[in-house]
Amino acid sequence: MLRVNDIDVSYGQVQILHKVSFDIRGKETVSLLGSNGAGKTTTVSAVSGILPVSRGQVLFMDEDITWIESFHRVERGLVQVPEGRKLFPTLTVMENLEMGSYLKGPKAMRQETMVSVFSLFPVLESRKKQLGGTLSGGEQQMLAIGRGLMAKPKLLILDEPSLGLAPLVVAEIFSVVQKINKEGVMILLVEQNVSQALALSSRGFVLEEGRIALSGKGRDLLADPHVKRVYLGL
Repeated sequence: MLRVNDIDVSYGQVQILHKVSFDIRGKETVSLLGSNGAGKTTTVSAVSGILPVSRGQVLFMDEDITWIESFHRVERGLVQVPEGRKLFPTLTVMENLEMGSYLKGPKAMRQETMVSVFSLFPVLESRKKQLGGTLSGGEQQMLAIGRGLMAKPKLLILDEPSLGLAPLVVAEIFSVVQKINKEGVMILLVEQNVSQALALSSRGFVLEEGRIALSGKGRDLLADPHVKRVYLGL
Protein backbone atom coordinates (compact mmCIF):
# COMPACT_ATOMS: atom_id res chain seq x y z
CA MET A 1 0.00 0.00 0.00
CA LEU A 2 2.91 2.32 0.83
CA ARG A 3 6.52 1.45 0.09
CA VAL A 4 9.45 3.78 0.71
CA ASN A 5 12.62 2.52 -0.96
CA ASP A 6 16.07 3.78 0.06
CA ILE A 7 15.26 7.49 0.14
CA ASP A 8 17.86 10.16 0.83
CA VAL A 9 16.73 13.66 1.80
CA SER A 10 18.90 16.73 2.35
CA TYR A 11 18.47 20.28 3.58
CA GLY A 12 20.89 22.19 1.38
CA GLN A 13 24.26 20.50 1.72
CA VAL A 14 23.30 18.61 4.87
CA GLN A 15 21.99 15.08 4.32
CA ILE A 16 19.29 14.17 6.87
CA LEU A 17 18.02 10.77 5.66
CA HIS A 18 20.23 7.92 4.50
CA LYS A 19 18.63 5.07 2.50
CA VAL A 20 15.43 5.02 4.59
CA SER A 21 13.10 2.16 3.68
CA PHE A 22 9.81 1.03 5.23
CA ASP A 23 6.35 -0.08 4.16
CA ILE A 24 2.72 -0.31 5.20
CA ARG A 25 0.82 -3.44 4.26
CA GLY A 26 -2.92 -3.63 3.94
CA LYS A 27 -4.95 -1.72 6.52
CA GLU A 28 -2.43 -1.68 9.35
CA THR A 29 -1.10 0.96 11.73
CA VAL A 30 2.67 1.39 11.54
CA SER A 31 4.78 3.52 13.89
CA LEU A 32 7.80 5.56 12.90
CA LEU A 33 9.73 6.20 16.10
CA GLY A 34 12.80 8.05 17.22
CA SER A 35 14.11 10.86 19.37
CA ASN A 36 14.15 14.56 18.46
CA GLY A 37 16.29 15.15 15.38
CA ALA A 38 16.21 11.52 14.23
CA GLY A 39 14.54 12.46 10.94
CA LYS A 40 10.92 11.45 11.53
CA THR A 41 9.26 14.64 10.28
CA THR A 42 11.70 14.84 7.37
CA THR A 43 10.69 11.30 6.39
CA VAL A 44 6.95 11.93 6.37
CA SER A 45 7.45 15.28 4.64
CA ALA A 46 9.21 13.40 1.84
CA VAL A 47 6.40 10.83 1.71
CA SER A 48 3.84 13.65 1.52
CA GLY A 49 5.75 15.50 -1.20
CA ILE A 50 6.56 18.51 0.96
CA LEU A 51 10.29 17.80 0.67
CA PRO A 52 12.00 16.36 -2.43
CA VAL A 53 14.06 13.20 -2.26
CA SER A 54 17.55 13.20 -3.74
CA ARG A 55 17.59 9.44 -4.12
CA GLY A 56 15.13 6.55 -3.82
CA GLN A 57 11.47 5.96 -4.53
CA VAL A 58 8.03 6.36 -2.92
CA LEU A 59 5.26 4.02 -4.08
CA PHE A 60 1.62 4.40 -3.04
CA MET A 61 -1.12 1.99 -4.12
CA ASP A 62 1.31 0.50 -6.68
CA GLU A 63 1.98 3.91 -8.25
CA ASP A 64 5.35 5.68 -8.25
CA ILE A 65 4.59 9.06 -6.64
CA THR A 66 8.20 10.09 -6.00
CA TRP A 67 7.95 13.22 -8.16
CA ILE A 68 4.23 13.92 -7.87
CA GLU A 69 3.30 17.23 -6.20
CA SER A 70 1.88 17.08 -2.70
CA PHE A 71 -1.70 18.09 -3.60
CA HIS A 72 -1.85 15.30 -6.17
CA ARG A 73 -0.85 12.87 -3.40
CA VAL A 74 -3.79 14.17 -1.35
CA GLU A 75 -6.05 13.51 -4.35
CA ARG A 76 -4.82 9.90 -4.28
CA GLY A 77 -5.68 9.56 -0.58
CA LEU A 78 -2.33 10.24 1.11
CA VAL A 79 -3.03 12.83 3.81
CA GLN A 80 -0.76 14.22 6.53
CA VAL A 81 -1.78 15.78 9.85
CA PRO A 82 1.32 17.88 10.57
CA GLU A 83 3.24 18.28 13.79
CA GLY A 84 1.98 21.36 15.62
CA ARG A 85 -1.51 20.97 14.08
CA LYS A 86 -1.15 23.95 11.68
CA LEU A 87 -4.78 25.02 12.04
CA PHE A 88 -6.27 28.20 10.63
CA PRO A 89 -6.63 30.01 13.99
CA THR A 90 -8.93 32.79 12.75
CA LEU A 91 -11.36 30.36 11.08
CA THR A 92 -14.10 28.53 12.97
CA VAL A 93 -14.03 24.81 13.69
CA MET A 94 -16.51 24.26 10.84
CA GLU A 95 -14.43 26.32 8.43
CA ASN A 96 -11.25 24.44 9.37
CA LEU A 97 -13.01 21.15 8.69
CA GLU A 98 -14.40 22.40 5.39
CA MET A 99 -10.85 23.33 4.30
CA GLY A 100 -9.96 19.66 4.66
CA SER A 101 -12.54 18.76 2.01
CA TYR A 102 -11.40 21.37 -0.49
CA LEU A 103 -10.68 18.94 -3.35
CA LYS A 104 -13.50 17.86 -5.68
CA GLY A 105 -13.98 14.26 -4.49
CA PRO A 106 -14.03 14.95 -0.73
CA LYS A 107 -16.11 18.11 -1.26
CA ALA A 108 -18.92 16.02 -2.76
CA MET A 109 -18.98 13.92 0.44
CA ARG A 110 -18.47 16.83 2.84
CA GLN A 111 -21.68 16.54 4.86
CA GLU A 112 -21.45 12.78 5.26
CA THR A 113 -17.81 12.99 6.36
CA MET A 114 -18.59 15.84 8.75
CA VAL A 115 -21.13 13.65 10.55
CA SER A 116 -18.48 10.94 10.89
CA VAL A 117 -15.91 13.39 12.28
CA PHE A 118 -18.40 14.73 14.83
CA SER A 119 -19.18 11.17 15.92
CA LEU A 120 -15.47 10.61 16.61
CA PHE A 121 -15.00 14.02 18.26
CA PRO A 122 -18.34 15.20 19.75
CA VAL A 123 -16.64 18.20 21.37
CA LEU A 124 -15.95 19.63 17.91
CA GLU A 125 -19.66 19.72 17.10
CA SER A 126 -20.34 21.66 20.28
CA ARG A 127 -17.52 24.08 19.34
CA LYS A 128 -18.26 24.31 15.62
CA LYS A 129 -18.74 28.10 15.64
CA GLN A 130 -15.69 28.72 17.84
CA LEU A 131 -12.44 29.98 16.34
CA GLY A 132 -9.81 27.25 15.96
CA GLY A 133 -7.18 29.32 17.76
CA THR A 134 -9.29 29.52 20.94
CA LEU A 135 -9.57 25.75 21.46
CA SER A 136 -7.56 23.87 24.07
CA GLY A 137 -4.50 21.93 22.93
CA GLY A 138 -6.36 18.62 22.93
CA GLU A 139 -9.32 20.07 21.04
CA GLN A 140 -6.95 21.58 18.46
CA GLN A 141 -5.37 18.17 17.90
CA MET A 142 -8.82 16.64 17.46
CA LEU A 143 -9.63 19.36 14.94
CA ALA A 144 -6.39 18.74 13.05
CA ILE A 145 -7.16 15.02 12.80
CA GLY A 146 -10.76 15.79 11.84
CA ARG A 147 -9.58 18.13 9.09
CA GLY A 148 -7.34 15.35 7.77
CA LEU A 149 -10.26 12.92 7.75
CA MET A 150 -12.34 15.38 5.72
CA ALA A 151 -9.97 14.72 2.80
CA LYS A 152 -11.12 11.05 2.76
CA PRO A 153 -7.67 9.52 3.23
CA LYS A 154 -6.63 5.99 2.38
CA LEU A 155 -3.45 6.64 4.39
CA LEU A 156 -3.43 9.10 7.28
CA ILE A 157 -0.02 10.27 8.50
CA LEU A 158 -0.12 11.57 12.07
CA ASP A 159 3.00 13.53 13.02
CA GLU A 160 3.42 13.69 16.82
CA PRO A 161 -0.32 13.73 17.69
CA SER A 162 0.40 13.40 21.44
CA LEU A 163 2.89 16.28 21.62
CA GLY A 164 2.22 18.58 24.58
CA LEU A 165 -1.02 16.92 25.62
CA ALA A 166 -2.14 15.66 29.02
CA PRO A 167 -2.11 11.86 29.52
CA LEU A 168 -5.91 11.53 29.54
CA VAL A 169 -6.17 13.47 26.28
CA VAL A 170 -3.39 11.36 24.74
CA ALA A 171 -5.31 8.20 25.65
CA GLU A 172 -8.44 9.62 23.99
CA ILE A 173 -6.52 10.58 20.83
CA PHE A 174 -4.94 7.13 20.53
CA SER A 175 -8.33 5.48 21.09
CA VAL A 176 -9.76 7.46 18.17
CA VAL A 177 -6.75 6.60 16.00
CA GLN A 178 -7.49 2.93 16.65
CA LYS A 179 -11.12 3.45 15.60
CA ILE A 180 -10.05 5.22 12.40
CA ASN A 181 -7.79 2.29 11.52
CA LYS A 182 -10.55 -0.25 12.19
CA GLU A 183 -12.72 1.66 9.71
CA GLY A 184 -10.16 0.85 7.00
CA VAL A 185 -7.77 3.81 6.97
CA MET A 186 -4.06 3.00 7.00
CA ILE A 187 -2.17 4.89 9.72
CA LEU A 188 1.46 6.00 9.77
CA LEU A 189 2.01 7.16 13.34
CA VAL A 190 5.06 9.33 14.00
CA GLU A 191 5.67 9.48 17.74
CA GLN A 192 8.06 10.01 20.62
CA ASN A 193 5.55 8.29 22.91
CA VAL A 194 7.10 4.92 22.12
CA SER A 195 5.20 2.66 24.49
CA GLN A 196 1.70 3.80 23.49
CA ALA A 197 2.55 3.99 19.79
CA LEU A 198 3.94 0.45 19.66
CA ALA A 199 1.04 -0.91 21.70
CA LEU A 200 -1.27 0.49 19.01
CA SER A 201 0.80 -0.63 15.99
CA SER A 202 1.16 -3.91 14.18
CA ARG A 203 4.72 -2.98 13.23
CA GLY A 204 7.25 -0.26 13.93
CA PHE A 205 10.41 1.30 12.51
CA VAL A 206 12.97 3.12 14.66
CA LEU A 207 14.92 6.01 13.13
CA GLU A 208 18.30 6.96 14.56
CA GLU A 209 20.45 9.67 12.95
CA GLY A 210 18.51 9.51 9.72
CA ARG A 211 18.70 5.73 9.30
CA ILE A 212 16.34 2.87 10.11
CA ALA A 213 18.05 1.24 13.09
CA LEU A 214 15.37 -1.29 14.09
CA SER A 215 12.14 -2.70 12.73
CA GLY A 216 9.70 -5.40 13.74
CA LYS A 217 6.30 -6.18 15.21
CA GLY A 218 5.08 -3.68 17.76
CA ARG A 219 5.11 -6.13 20.65
CA ASP A 220 8.60 -7.35 19.71
CA LEU A 221 10.02 -3.83 19.68
CA LEU A 222 8.44 -3.14 23.08
CA ALA A 223 10.44 -6.10 24.40
CA ASP A 224 13.67 -5.14 22.59
CA PRO A 225 16.50 -4.34 25.07
CA HIS A 226 17.71 -1.35 23.03
CA VAL A 227 14.22 0.15 22.81
CA LYS A 228 13.69 -0.42 26.53
CA ARG A 229 16.98 1.23 27.44
CA VAL A 230 17.00 4.18 25.02
CA TYR A 231 13.30 5.03 24.61
CA LEU A 232 11.49 3.61 27.64
CA GLY A 233 14.13 4.24 30.32
CA LEU A 234 13.95 0.64 31.56
